[in-house]
Amino acid sequence: MFVARSIAADHKDLIHDVSYDFHGRRMATCSSDQSVKVWDKSDNGEWLCTASWKTHSGSVWRVTWAHPEFGQVLASCSFDRTAAVWEEIVGESNDKQRGLSHWIKRTTLVDSRTSVTDVKFAPKHMGLMLTTCSADGVVRIYEAPDVMNLSQWSLQHEISCKLSCSCISWNPSSSRAHPPMFAVGSDDSNVTYGGKVQIYEYNENTRKYAKAETLMTITDAVHDIAFAPNLGRSFHILAIATKDVRIFKLVPMRKESTSTGPTKFEVQIVAQFDNHNSQVWRVSWNITSTLLASSGDDGCVRLWKANYMDNWKCTGILKGDGSPLVGSSGQPTAMNTVVGSSAQTSQNALNGMSAGRYFFPPLDPPRAGTGYGHLLPPSSLIEHCDSEPIQPQQQVLPHRLSSRALVSLSEVEGE
Repeated sequence: MFVARSIAADHKDLIHDVSYDFHGRRMATCSSDQSVKVWDKSDNGEWLCTASWKTHSGSVWRVTWAHPEFGQVLASCSFDRTAAVWEEIVGESNDKQRGLSHWIKRTTLVDSRTSVTDVKFAPKHMGLMLTTCSADGVVRIYEAPDVMNLSQWSLQHEISCKLSCSCISWNPSSSRAHPPMFAVGSDDSNVTYGGKVQIYEYNENTRKYAKAETLMTITDAVHDIAFAPNLGRSFHILAIATKDVRIFKLVPMRKESTSTGPTKFEVQIVAQFDNHNSQVWRVSWNITSTLLASSGDDGCVRLWKANYMDNWKCTGILKGDGSPLVGSSGQPTAMNTVVGSSAQTSQNALNGMSAGRYFFPPLDPPRAGTGYGHLLPPSSLIEHCDSEPIQPQQQVLPHRLSSRALVSLSEVEGE
């Protein structure tokens, strides 16, 4: 059973971002109170604040962890036009804080002329690289030549997007078939300009990043963007938080041997949901890219999953305060049983609160004449979001594994 747990964050102002480390055992939060807090999960599941310090002289928009291969390293960005890199160190033997850890600032990146709206570390196979995007429409990519000396960062690339940038996401694929690639979203208020999401790809010949694609169908402000973990796919999946939730599929088109330009993509929109009925502020994937979580101004975290036909549907609704969700009939609904786990994908506290209970929408009945009915859970385990009664399935999921040998799909459908 999923239980809502509230964390007394003790920030003095709005919490803008929550970020988990690679293992999901540490969490960082940032706020308009100009501070960053680090939380560690204890053995009994409680989140304990182990560090809190003032990081910037303006609102802190984002905070992110580097891969633990590079140590305990954080980056933050702020309205004060800077980004900063922080490292946790353990006190030396001759130090008063012997054995105690504390965070120190390694560097401040001051190249932006306007608010720095997002900061992300590149995938670890690219080395220790940090990317920022700013309201001035420029993406900057920094590299630490010596991972043992985080006070030295060199500006490698400056890419002008010509639109105010709000968020950025790296494609995590480490395949040699996929050059380094990132997507940048814009919240520019200029409604006459379409294409608020741009894809950039690294060109080995020019050693620069070039625009590979613009998603012209995105015309509203983009608040967050997230590439799904690749796991060996030949194509890429991109989730976008705007006035709704959208999922795009980017299929690389075959390059000619003489072509030196960026990869061209066949862009397909595979899902679009307006269930939040409000602005969507965050999207986040689980590590296997099978589950997408989104949070919006409706105060809910919604979980999305694709079935075997690649049709995406809402599989759960998490309410931050743990109260029952009111369904379309006006009656509150509640769940007693949890199916699956969203782990850290919901980034539980996107609005400063832990996520709450699970609710499941109606499931489509299996096709007539097929043996898929036994794949559904018993109807007693499903409580639906609307008030329509659900007819019980004729075939009930067995509680024990059958000793019958595995059969092919065609044999099942022929029964």
